[in-house]
Amino acid sequence: TQNDYIREWLPYREDFLHILLDLEAPPLPRICKICQKDGVYRCPDCMHQPLLCTNCCRTTHASHPFHRIQQWTGNFFEDSALHMTGLQLHLGHGGAPCPSASTNEAPPLSGQSRPTTAGKDGDQTKGDRQDTPTMDDDEWEDVDNIPLHLRPPVGSKHLTIVDVTGVHFVLVRPCQCPNAESYPLQLFRAKLCPSTFDKPSTAFTFSVLDDFLRDNVECGTSGMNYYSKLRRVTSNVFPHLVVDRYRELLRVARQWRLLKLLKWSGFQDNMNPSKDGDLVIFCAACPQPGINVGPTANLDESWKYTRAVVMDGNFKAEHMHERRPDDQVWLMDGRGFMVRNPPYQAYLKATPHITEKSSCNNHKAISQASASRGKLNSTGVGATACARHGCFYPHSVVDFQKGERQLNMDYSLTHALSYNMTGIENVLCFYDINCAYMKNLRRRIESSDLLHLPPSLRITAGIGMWHVHGHKKECYTRYSPLFIKGAGWVDGEIIETLWSTLNIVSASTRGMTSPHRQELLDFQMNDSNFMKMIRMADSLSRKLKTARASVVLARDAFERFNKAITPEQQRNWGRQEETALLRRVHDPSVMDVFEIQLKKAPTVHAVELRLLEKSPRQGVHHGAASWITRGLAIEEAEIILNIYRKDNGPNPSELKRLTIARRAEKLSADRSRFIADGRIYLRVDDEFERSDESDGRTDLTLGQDTLDDEDAVSNDGYSDSSLVEVFGRASSNDPTSPYLPLPSKFGSAYCKAKKLHRLAQMELELRMGQANDALHGLRLALADKAVIFRGVVRPATNYSMRTRAWQMIHSIDTSVKQCATIYRQCRLAMISLGADSDILDRYQELQKSHLSATAAAFTQGAHDHRDSHLPWFWTMDIPKDTDSKSWLSEFYRIHWLRAKA
Repeated sequence: TQNDYIREWLPYREDFLHILLDLEAPPLPRICKICQKDGVYRCPDCMHQPLLCTNCCRTTHASHPFHRIQQWTGNFFEDSALHMTGLQLHLGHGGAPCPSASTNEAPPLSGQSRPTTAGKDGDQTKGDRQDTPTMDDDEWEDVDNIPLHLRPPVGSKHLTIVDVTGVHFVLVRPCQCPNAESYPLQLFRAKLCPSTFDKPSTAFTFSVLDDFLRDNVECGTSGMNYYSKLRRVTSNVFPHLVVDRYRELLRVARQWRLLKLLKWSGFQDNMNPSKDGDLVIFCAACPQPGINVGPTANLDESWKYTRAVVMDGNFKAEHMHERRPDDQVWLMDGRGFMVRNPPYQAYLKATPHITEKSSCNNHKAISQASASRGKLNSTGVGATACARHGCFYPHSVVDFQKGERQLNMDYSLTHALSYNMTGIENVLCFYDINCAYMKNLRRRIESSDLLHLPPSLRITAGIGMWHVHGHKKECYTRYSPLFIKGAGWVDGEIIETLWSTLNIVSASTRGMTSPHRQELLDFQMNDSNFMKMIRMADSLSRKLKTARASVVLARDAFERFNKAITPEQQRNWGRQEETALLRRVHDPSVMDVFEIQLKKAPTVHAVELRLLEKSPRQGVHHGAASWITRGLAIEEAEIILNIYRKDNGPNPSELKRLTIARRAEKLSADRSRFIADGRIYLRVDDEFERSDESDGRTDLTLGQDTLDDEDAVSNDGYSDSSLVEVFGRASSNDPTSPYLPLPSKFGSAYCKAKKLHRLAQMELELRMGQANDALHGLRLALADKAVIFRGVVRPATNYSMRTRAWQMIHSIDTSVKQCATIYRQCRLAMISLGADSDILDRYQELQKSHLSATAAAFTQGAHDHRDSHLPWFWTMDIPKDTDSKSWLSEFYRIHWLRAKA
C-alpha cells in the first residue's frame, strides 16, 4: 500500500535531507569541470549540475539556450541567466554563425528604439510591450534592486523568449544571406513562434506552447494561471518582477491551436477547406460510408449500420457579452465542432421560437426554454455526440441564447445527421425530452429553408436510462433503450460524462472573445474525441466481455419465463412484440404493450382530479378535495414512519435516529398546516364557541394510539367524536397520533348532524382511490417477491449472492407491510364514513394469510398448486367473465416481454 512505501522511506529521510543540503554547496575543489579553471556557474538543468567557467558555460549551452543557471557569489549560488555569459542564438546554418554577417556589425535591430508604452493586445504594430516589469503604484520597487538575471538587457536587441523553463533574454543573430527568409520565418524555423511580425521582440518556444495546450486540456489551466506558473519558474522569490507576456501568450496560443489542427488534419495550407468540421476528428467506430464502411456494404442491414446519437445541453459553458463584437478575427469558424457563426445567426433570426406544451412532466428543458439572462451572450451550449462511444459530432455544437430551445437543438441534430451519413437510413436518437421533442420534429424541419433531413431517414426516439425515470410512467416502455431493438449495451447518458471534461475549461472561456472561445472549446472537444479513439479498443473489449456474460444471464432468465407459459401464449405475445417494434418509429404509444393492459382502478390522484374538475358541491369550500388528499398523504407518512421506527428496533444508530427525527419534524409541520386549514373547511370556530358554553365532554386527553404490529390497525381514531375532541387530540405535538381532523374521525352520523356529509362523501371517494393504490402496490410487491424467490434466492450459489437476494426480499417485505397497513387504515375509515355493503364487499378485510402466497402459486402451470386460489385482491378489478388468473397472466406477459427485451 501507499503507507507501506512511506514507511520504507522513513529511515532515509535524514540522508536525503543531508544530500539535498550538500547539493547547495560547490564541489571541492571549485574548478571548471571541462577546462579546470575557476568555476563560476553551475546548471541545475544539466545532469549532475556541472560547475563551469564562463567560457565553458557559454559553449556548452549553445544547444541548450533555455537552461536556467546559477552563479557563485563567494557565499552561495544565486540565480543567473545565460545571456549574462554572452550566449548568442544564431538562426540558420544549423545554429552556426552566418558567414554573410559581419563580426563587427551591431546586433540586429539594435538601433531601433524600444516602445515606451504597452498597447492593448493586438494593437502593437511597433513591437511587443516594453520589457520593464510592471508594478502597481502602491507596490513600489527600487529598480536597482531587481536581480540582474531579471533585468532586460540594455544597449542591444535581446529577444524575450518564453519557454517551459521560464522567461529568458537571448541575443539572437539572424541569417544575413541574400536569399535568407524573413526574420519571423527564421525564428519559426528555429522552433520559436514570434508574437508580432514587424519588429518582433517576444517569441514562444514550441515546447511551451505544447505544454500550455496540454495543461489546458488536461487540467483546465487558464492562460493567466499558466503564465503565473512560468513567472514562478523564472524566479520563485520575485515572480512579480518577471516581464509580463500573458496577452502575447493568449494570442500566440490561438495561432498555435490552428496550426496544430491543420497539421494533424493533413492540410498543406489553410486556403481550401474541404467541408465543415474538417479540422477535427470523429468517432472511429461509428459507421461512416467511404471511411470505415466499404462501397459493397449492404446499408439496409438496419441495426448494423444504424447511427446512435445523443443530444443534450450544458449550461456551464456560459459566455458574456463582448465589448467589441464587430472587431473579431475568426481563425477556424465552422471547421471544428462549433457551428459556423453567420449561417447560425441567420437561422436564429429567420426561425421563430414556438413554445410547445408537453404532455409529460414539467421538465426544465421545456419550462425554462425561454428563460433569458441579460448579462450573457450565451447561456450554454447544445451538442450531439455518438451514443455508443461518446464522441462529439463535428459542426454540431450550438450556443443557447436563452434556455434549451428546440430550434437550437434542431440545428445541432440536422448538422450532425449530415456528417458522413451518405446511404445510412436508420438513426437511434437519445434526448432527455424526446417524448416532446420528436413529436413535431419533421414539421419544424420542413418549415425551415435552412434545415434539411432526408425524408427516408428513420429516427427512433429514446430517452437515457437515468432521465427516463423522471418522466411519466408511459415514457419508460416507449423510450427506454431497454425496449429498443438493436440498441444493445447503451444507456443513452454518455454525453453527461463529456460535459465534465468540457467544464474544465468552460469557466475560463466565459469572458473570452467569441472566436477565441470557439477555438478553445473546439480544441478541448477534439482532444476528448482523440482520447476516446486511442482507448476505444480496450473499452470495446471490456464491454464485449461484459455483454457476453450478461447475455447468458438474460437468456437463462427468459427461458425460465418461457417454460412457465403455454405455446399459444408464446405465439400471441411474440406477435404483440413484433407489431410494436415495427410501428414504434411512427407511433411510440404501441410500446404500451410492455405495460399491464388491464383496466386499473382509479388512483387517489385520479379521484382528486375528478373532484376538482367538477363544479364545487354546495356547502363545501373550494379546494376541499386537495385538503383531504393532503390529510391522507400525512396519514400514510405517519404509518411509514412508525414501521421504519419499529424495524430499526429500540436502539437504532445515530444516523437512523437523525433520520427519524427529521421525518417526525416534517410531519409535525405538515400536521400543523393541515389542522390550521381544517378549521376553515370544517367550520370549527362556531363549534368551539358552543363547546365553551356547554358542559359536555371536555376531556381532550387520550393515550397514544400506535400500530402494535403490521397486521392490526387500531380503530380508536374512528368514532363519533366531536370537532372539539378531534381537534384537541390532533393538535398534540405527537406526530404518531392517529388523530387528524378528517370527516372519518367524526363518524357518518356526526357528519350528517353537522352538515358535513358532502365532505364525508368526498373523503369516501378519495379513500377508495387510496385503497386502490395500496392494493396495487401490494400486488406488485408480492409478485416481485415470488419472482425473486424463484429466480434469485433459490439459484444463489454462494453467501454473497444469498445475502444480496435476501436483502431484496427484506426490502419487499417492508413495502408489503406498508401497503397492507395503509389499506387496513383506509378500510376502517370507509366503515366510519358509512360505506355501503357493495363497497365493503369490494374492499374486503385483509388477513395475514393473504400476504403469504407461495412462489409456486405464482407459477403458471404449476401442477402441485393447480387448485390453489390467489387472495381476493388479485381479481377484484377483473370482469366477472374473465379468467380468474388474468391479472397473474398479465403479470407474466409483461415479465416475459421485458425479459425477452
